[in-house]
This record gives sequence, C-alpha cells and structure tokens, in this order.
Amino acid sequence: MSQKITIPGTTPFDGAEAMKGYALNKMCFSFNDKVNRDAFVADPEAYMSQFGLNEQQKAAIRSKQVLELIAAGGNAYYLAKFAGIFGLDMQDIGAQQTGMSKEAFMAKLAAYAQQ
Repeated sequence: MSQKITIPGTTPFDGAEAMKGYALNKMCFSFNDKVNRDAFVADPEAYMSQFGLNEQQKAAIRSKQVLELIAAGGNAYYLAKFAGIFGLDMQDIGAQQTGMSKEAFMAKLAAYAQQ
C-alpha cells in the first residue's frame, strides 16, 4: 500500500483537482492559438464565460495569482499558457509560488543545479 506524501504549501494535482479545474485548464489550453489569446485579451469576461469557468476560477484569472489559480484546479503546465499572454514564464510562476523575486528564484534553481 502506498502512503500519501504531503508537502506543506503545495496542492497535489490529482484526479479530484483535474475534475475541479477542467474548464480552467481547457481555457488555458486554448491559448495555444493566437486568435484565442487575442479574444481573451479583448474581452476576458466573455472568454471565461465561453468556457464555463466558475466564480472561483474567474476570480483567480482576474487576480493573475498562480496560487489562486492552482487552488481553483489549475495545472501549472496549462497555467503557463495563460501566463504567457502577459509575458511571464515558468520562472515567474515559480517565483510567485514561493513568494520570491524572479531573480532570487532563479538563483535558487542555479544553486540547486550546482549540487
């Protein structure tokens, strides 16, 4: 029997989270196409409604805060599509998640890679 491991401050992306975040992740996946990114930027509220986001998901999108998006069922890989609209990359997302500046987060990654 496997034991469930929890890491403080993290939200495991399991089946329940996948179901919870389906609409949010589906919308973020749509951002692979420029026409969809442009449609979102032109009218975010209409675009979110088109995908059936719930109020928690809409509030998280409006906030642009990664931890709120993850709490709403977002998957980091799909959220990167959303972040890209605003010129953010995975290091920006990691920095937000850890409460660090991007520079400090990248330095921490570099130090870890040196080990």
